[in-house]
Amino acid sequence: MAQEPIQFDRASGALEGANLWERTAALALAAGSKISSHFSHRGYIGCANLLRKTLPERNIAIKLNEDAVFEFPYGDGYWSKLLNRSYHYEDELELLFRHSADVDYTLIDCGANYGYWSVLVSSAPFGSHRVIAIEPSSQNFEKLANNARVNGDRFELMKCAVGAERGSAHLSGTKHEAFSIAGEADSGGEEVPVIALDDLIDDDKVSADGKYLIKLDVEGVEVEAIKGGSRLLKGDSVVLCEEHGNDPDHTVSRYILEQTPLRLMVYDPRSNRLETVTELSILDRIKVSTHVGYNVFGTASVFWQNRIDALNADAARRMQ
Repeated sequence: MAQEPIQFDRASGALEGANLWERTAALALAAGSKISSHFSHRGYIGCANLLRKTLPERNIAIKLNEDAVFEFPYGDGYWSKLLNRSYHYEDELELLFRHSADVDYTLIDCGANYGYWSVLVSSAPFGSHRVIAIEPSSQNFEKLANNARVNGDRFELMKCAVGAERGSAHLSGTKHEAFSIAGEADSGGEEVPVIALDDLIDDDKVSADGKYLIKLDVEGVEVEAIKGGSRLLKGDSVVLCEEHGNDPDHTVSRYILEQTPLRLMVYDPRSNRLETVTELSILDRIKVSTHVGYNVFGTASVFWQNRIDALNADAARRMQ
């Protein structure tokens, strides 16, 4: 019988249900995150995963806020940075999600992994929004479904990948945060169904006239996913796309800027604003680390452009 999860409250720092070695590991994981944050957490995942091999197999349940619990295997290299209470995961996304708490929108969480954003965006402090969490990996989907359960089954689950059109593909990879249907099929992995974003309209999952934030963390098939969502992206939608730090050509942003009608924006840490991108050279300055992802935003919606302008005005006031 599986052990009960360790409990960690990010607000108070309280750690409950852990033995002495597990407590020591928590201190090491948090300290490692603080130290490695000075160089974009380079090497952290590998070190954490080594430490994980010395720990018993059990989950840790992170209390993200009073209405959000996020579970993952204790010692997981990707997610254990959350034990560092000063760490903010994809803070440019959190900025937009928090500012949009009062908007009646649906989050379409493509490449949901274990469901971090699905858990948060469906929580009360973020507006208790409808969420459709899409994840193709059987391994990840099991953990995503668990996070749906521990949060009252308040978000919807779809086990599939997202691409340019409906079909199937081979999913492979060695890291749970980097499974992909891009590239050549290998002997490992699994066959997964693929849908296009616009299929959500055809399948009556969403309506064409709704408001959407669409997170695309789809490991190399972002352009194909955008191509498959042309109808959805014509409306009141924002696509939140990962730009890979190791891509000097800025492939995703270049496609959005040159091949779509979407206004392209990127979070600039200098100004704490979502800046409109007219030349890709701004990304040369912002993408300072080759081993992490950076999010860019695209929208054709006047409503969302006005909301982002208001978010930027709030940021300007905070900096005064």
